Amino acid sequence: MVGDRAGAARRVEELRGLVRSHDYRYYILADPAISDFEYDQLFGELVELEQRFPELQSPSSPTQRVAGEPLEGLEQVQHAIPMLSLDNSYSKDELHTWFERVSRELGREPEGLAAELKIDGASISLIYVDGRLDRAVTRGDGLVGDDVTANARTIRQLPLIVEGLPPTVEIRGEVYLARSVFDELNRQRRAASEREFANPRNAAAGAIRLLDPREASRRRLGVWCYQLARADGHEEDSHVAALEMLRGLGFPVSPGLELCPGITEVEAYIEGWEEKRRDLDYDTDGIVIKLDSASERAAVGTTARSVRWAVAFKFPPEGRTTRLTDIVIQVGRTGVLTPVAILEPVTISGSTVSRATLHNFDEVARLDVRIGDTVWVTKGGEVIPKVVGVVTTKRPEDAEPVIAPGVCPVCETPVEREPEEVALRCPNPACPAVVAARLRHFVSRGAMEIDGLGDRLLAQLVDAGMVTDEASLWDLDIDVVAELPGWGETSATNLHRELDEARTRPLHRLLFALGIPHVGERAARLLAQRFGSLEELASADPATLEEIDGVGPVIANSVVGWSADAGHQSTMRRLVERGIDPRQKPAGESAEAPLAGQTFVLTGSLSRPRRELKEELESLGATVSASVSQKTSCLVAGESPGSKLAKARELGVEVLDEAGLKRLLRSVGSQ
Repeated sequence: MVGDRAGAARRVEELRGLVRSHDYRYYILADPAISDFEYDQLFGELVELEQRFPELQSPSSPTQRVAGEPLEGLEQVQHAIPMLSLDNSYSKDELHTWFERVSRELGREPEGLAAELKIDGASISLIYVDGRLDRAVTRGDGLVGDDVTANARTIRQLPLIVEGLPPTVEIRGEVYLARSVFDELNRQRRAASEREFANPRNAAAGAIRLLDPREASRRRLGVWCYQLARADGHEEDSHVAALEMLRGLGFPVSPGLELCPGITEVEAYIEGWEEKRRDLDYDTDGIVIKLDSASERAAVGTTARSVRWAVAFKFPPEGRTTRLTDIVIQVGRTGVLTPVAILEPVTISGSTVSRATLHNFDEVARLDVRIGDTVWVTKGGEVIPKVVGVVTTKRPEDAEPVIAPGVCPVCETPVEREPEEVALRCPNPACPAVVAARLRHFVSRGAMEIDGLGDRLLAQLVDAGMVTDEASLWDLDIDVVAELPGWGETSATNLHRELDEARTRPLHRLLFALGIPHVGERAARLLAQRFGSLEELASADPATLEEIDGVGPVIANSVVGWSADAGHQSTMRRLVERGIDPRQKPAGESAEAPLAGQTFVLTGSLSRPRRELKEELESLGATVSASVSQKTSCLVAGESPGSKLAKARELGVEVLDEAGLKRLLRSVGSQ
């Protein structure tokens, strides 16, 4: 162990160099030279030395990528060189028109054209002074942007110290969120009953402007550098050569960068990437074509809004166009207002689409979508219809911009917007729309699972004043229900039986059903295992909650705040009075689960509902994951298992059919 300060200083610099080198190999080259364990040992030693010798700490250290308290606000910074926009072209004809225009300006055809992928993210300016990242600024309005240096330091692809740079350098790039990371974040948000991100671009743009760098770090942003905007003493005329220089210094530069002799080669480049780009782990919406020569770019110049020496060729959106006839607002169980596009019916991927999500009013403003517009509609993941673009050339002359509402459209309570959130929210817990959505969640699958109460029938009971909250479901007079239109004695009797059976639902199902903010199915199970009853959970303090592995301060504070609310206390009390008070032994009072520490994956068609199998395996201590990895203990494969079976065999993961799973469950005393 290093004991003196001089020795510590030498070792700290050595460790920082090693960590930066391994970060480069891992995040840029995707070719790690050491194992995760070995990397963690180096990183841990660096952290320990910096803690023992605080005077050696530096904001440029790899340990400071995730550091600091939340910021009070984002400082506004004026760009030394304006960050101008790009004109768009949507056809080869428009691309040729641009090429002919710059050729006229130059008096000849350009000497070369740089072609690169147009990343769908958020633009950022990176200032390096004496080889160190000094400041990162968002594009903003092109003249002034937000200082997001603390968040930019969390981007692991981005070098914080670079040898060989000129004294002052400005590099421009695009911050993005990988599709795989986006999908994982949304899985986590679904499990925590949080609103999902609309798309990777919005998630990236929001993350880089977060006030808490620690939260920005959890978003795992990436960046591609696309321009050396200025550099003291740098004489390089070629744009491509400048980017290749940055690549050689360790900066992430788009792998699609290419120098094309002329417009014919650019067209071939576009055709080559139109399909190939779908295999990338990040979104691209076109190709950027630039004059390669700096002197030619200066000769062509700019307008007040955009550069004239570059153009973006936009790939046509996938999907179909149709007319947007209206925008309605849905109010969810947490009060979030979601704008929904009402469309003239159009067939996409084999089904008729007449409604599509617009996610939030920031997205409405970004798209500048208006009632009467012709819009592009696609299916996200081939399932959820969404509006992705507007054909502005077909816009009616009288189409007005959509204004975000100031009050809830149902109860007229003034809406609120939480810091760092894009969603507008109705804060009234008694709002009829909030109550109805909350009840729909309460009776849904995975929650209390009362199948006899579909949306229409539940709405009927709410409209009749027979159901006002969760506990009132067990106050229903079944004879009166039977007399309602569309019910009858059989349906009412079945509902009575299902409500009676629901009293036996396990505690974690009830906790999830209650809709506590940030408490999804996994968190509900952790809370149930730790506390064993509603009563014990309601009396827990944040510190006790945070002792649970997997429960952080956000969930802990949410549970405490929810439990302290007088209305929620009344609901819990009334549920208990009606016999809905599931209890279980806290985890510390029972023997270790027989499948503790094992990870299972379910795939293919199975004879039992996956939810049942998942709950049974989890009750025995196992973790049930959605994907196969080296951490997977066993794959349970039904009929038509697909790619997960091949992945399991490739990794040497044990594979069980249903008969094998039954034998395993019997052996541990489950069946």
